[in-house]
Amino acid sequence: MMKRHAGGRTFSRLFTGLVFLFLYAPIFLLIVFSFNKGNSNIVWSGFSLDWYRSLFHDRLIMRSVYTTLLVSLLATVIATAAGTFAAIGFYSLRRRQRAVLNTVNNIPMMNADIVTGVAMCLFFVAFFTFWGDFSVWFNGVQSLVVLPERLTLGFGTLLIAHVTFDIPYVILSVGPKLRQMDKDLVDAAQDLGCTWMQAFWKVILPEIKPGIASGALTAFTMSVDDFIISYFT
Repeated sequence: MMKRHAGGRTFSRLFTGLVFLFLYAPIFLLIVFSFNKGNSNIVWSGFSLDWYRSLFHDRLIMRSVYTTLLVSLLATVIATAAGTFAAIGFYSLRRRQRAVLNTVNNIPMMNADIVTGVAMCLFFVAFFTFWGDFSVWFNGVQSLVVLPERLTLGFGTLLIAHVTFDIPYVILSVGPKLRQMDKDLVDAAQDLGCTWMQAFWKVILPEIKPGIASGALTAFTMSVDDFIISYFT
């Protein structure tokens, strides 16, 4: 019986090692051959930094990297703040209301990226059309404030799209930590003289900090990884 148990444990460890090897070996090979002097991914021609030198001198690629990181960082900060307070709002609702909102919150995560991207693109186009008609009318009835009559897809719409699909992941990460927290702690803090914001900073935030960190990391990862929604917005 002990031999069978030891054999099963060995097989489990071997299988886990093979899974990790299958997942990370291609990445490791790409890293190694990125220092290859030649342009082959199979034949090693010698160590060189020429490919990295070409990469960092390519303005288009570096501009893309800068835009990617800027959008991801801004979206992560905004989505983390909004998602945290949204999760607290969900937590304060009744169970039935919270269940409905959690179902709605899960929809963006279950949708295919192409569906979300096309839907947001259509939304922005419709809003731009409405804004153009409104700004023409508004500029015609007064001259103190001149509104732009034409809006286009760009950095702003890209950031809005990333914040929109990042918020559900933050809510999903913060929600369980709120449910694990003792409800009486906030009431006790307020009974001792804390305002709601003081109770939030001194009681709620330390309790849900792991969930916030997990949600922020997930939001940043999803934002960096996304291409399809970014392409449409």
